[in-house]
Amino acid sequence: MKVSRISLSFVPVVTRVPLKFGDQTLTEVSCARVSIEVEEKGRTATGWAETPLSVAWVWPSNLGYREREDRLQEFCEKLRGDLESHLGKGHPLIIGHRYIEDRLHDRLGEENSGREPDAYMPHLAGLVCLSAFDLALYDAFGKLHNVGAFECLDQQWLGDRDLSHFLEPAEKFVGKYPADYLVEPSMTQPVWHLVGGLDPIKESELTGDEPDDGYPVLLRDWIQRDGLKCLKIKLRGNDLEWDFQRLVEIGDISLEENVTHLTTDFNCMVTDPAYVNEILDRIAADHPEIYDRIVYVEQPFPYDLEANQIDVHSVSERKPLFMDESAHDWRFVKLGRELGWTSVALKTCKTLTGAILSLCWAKEHDMTLMVQDLTNPRLAQVPHVLLAAYAGTICGVESNAM
Repeated sequence: MKVSRISLSFVPVVTRVPLKFGDQTLTEVSCARVSIEVEEKGRTATGWAETPLSVAWVWPSNLGYREREDRLQEFCEKLRGDLESHLGKGHPLIIGHRYIEDRLHDRLGEENSGREPDAYMPHLAGLVCLSAFDLALYDAFGKLHNVGAFECLDQQWLGDRDLSHFLEPAEKFVGKYPADYLVEPSMTQPVWHLVGGLDPIKESELTGDEPDDGYPVLLRDWIQRDGLKCLKIKLRGNDLEWDFQRLVEIGDISLEENVTHLTTDFNCMVTDPAYVNEILDRIAADHPEIYDRIVYVEQPFPYDLEANQIDVHSVSERKPLFMDESAHDWRFVKLGRELGWTSVALKTCKTLTGAILSLCWAKEHDMTLMVQDLTNPRLAQVPHVLLAAYAGTICGVESNAM
């Protein structure tokens, strides 16, 4: 398969209500929309994909929002030109892996050259900019061969390029292919509903400025309308009493409404495991029913795992601890496991190629999985949900945009 043309545009999306996570609040996002035309032996196909360039999440910084957004879009444009010249031929897993390993780091180096360190575009942002191109390539390959993107990951399609060519230790992956780590997909999945830090959970918190469009505003109404069973609770990570009370209040509503699964997300704001441990221990002692419904803890600690090598075994002894922002690729997953992380949250916004390889490495080392989204709107939701269906998560899929 050969790439013949790549198109890129940006689509603005405004959120219905503000979404607060950590110290950032999201009210709008620009989606990178990509189409890739491919050809092989006279046949052609076009693949499509979208990824939200969620500025606050991919690039937490004191730089202005517009400056960061403009640079992300400009970097997408640079990638488009570079990809047209250097994608080469072959299977999307091989092409995507080669580009990430051989060229993305250099492109980021060029982007950051001559800038002060606090203005550097992070690796995570580079992956997110690349992801729409990577996803569209899988879509194009599938259409060209009339096969699903997750159904062309075995020896029939990859030939002699087994996982030993992509992962280490190589000897563990000789003769193994991504398909060996996937599950038979279920056509229905539990969906995790996000409770943002600004979401009102009781009537006294309403301001009168809420949208009046026929959809719920209060958490209890959402639960009753959609039959929710799984809630992801955004916390601050720097205000222990607020986090504890927020968890108790939402936990109490969950008990009353028969919500069975909860998770806590401190959004990388915590630097000491004792902070998380104290909250979990207080919940366990004072609210054991709520504690029993907490399925896992999502990344409490800073993005940069290499610079913040915190021993987190004490947290993962209490609840499964999922890497999210730090899980850029399988190498970071390996480092995380050494530090005490037990599990990995996969995201298509870091490239489907990277997600597939992290999935395989994690499963080979007995780590459990979830699939988290980046408030994926519209087309971005499709590969996200498919990844969850084939990955075999501990419980369904997160969907913040619905």
